Amino acid sequence: MNFATFDLNLLKVLDALFREGSTTRAGERLGLSQSAVSSSLTRLRHALNDPLFVRHGNRLVATDFAEGLRHTLPEELERLRSLLSPPAAFDPASAEGTFKIAASDFMAEMLMPRLGDLLDKKAPRLRAQLVDLVPYDYIESLERYDADLALIPDTELPGWISRQPLFWSPFVVVARDGNPGISGLAPGEVMPIDTFCELRHVLFSPEGNLSAMGDAALARVGRTRQVAMTVPVFSGVCRAVGGSDLIALLPVQLARKVEADYGLKVFQPPMRIDPALIIGIWHKRMDQAPMASWMRARIFELLKPLDGVA
Repeated sequence: MNFATFDLNLLKVLDALFREGSTTRAGERLGLSQSAVSSSLTRLRHALNDPLFVRHGNRLVATDFAEGLRHTLPEELERLRSLLSPPAAFDPASAEGTFKIAASDFMAEMLMPRLGDLLDKKAPRLRAQLVDLVPYDYIESLERYDADLALIPDTELPGWISRQPLFWSPFVVVARDGNPGISGLAPGEVMPIDTFCELRHVLFSPEGNLSAMGDAALARVGRTRQVAMTVPVFSGVCRAVGGSDLIALLPVQLARKVEADYGLKVFQPPMRIDPALIIGIWHKRMDQAPMASWMRARIFELLKPLDGVA
């Protein structure tokens, strides 16, 4: 490729093709006609000496060479935009925009009310959206611009992801006040392991898995529990426990916040369960983006007090 004569505007077309998967939709994204996008794609193919995309039905499928550009191209374009744009001070009071947070409904309870109050007072034109944290897809959602930030338990991450540790979340056992299975137990006590294993459980699992961290912890002491149902949202777990003789493991911060609302009693688990480290993750291309940086900082400040809740 002759870089001296290469038209950098073609990279914007390539990025749009990656995002949209068709020349028509890429043109709509860029404000160009379909024929103009096709012409640019032809020029790209000649310049890069690769077909870049092959047609598969109504979709364009990237070649191996093009696939290698998919993850780095948006970041490089963002760097070019930052390089060529004059720095501007971010004013939250006048800024407009939308910030998407991928998280479980744990954050609907623990974050969104306080974030809503903060935005109302300091950034009334900014909009926050809590979107579903889809298992196995939240990292890709950052790449696709479907989310600006994901709040997740700590895990291995690709190199193009930035991360910030936020708080440790231990687990506790919850049961409804009046559940005959907890007769004689005082809130805050360690639930006997026989009681824990004999009572039936509600399990939080967006995927519908029948085992989780609690089962791994029980297995280490040679015991098992009875999972009666799985629920994809924490609010559903709380409602199920509050309306039945089922019990559940919940993050302690959530249990303390909702115990009065659902008529729950909170106990310590009978076996050691390692607490989950909750982290915030985002695409490195957004490291220096003014609005995203401001929103992340505010969200992290709001979540910091959750560390140490027991």
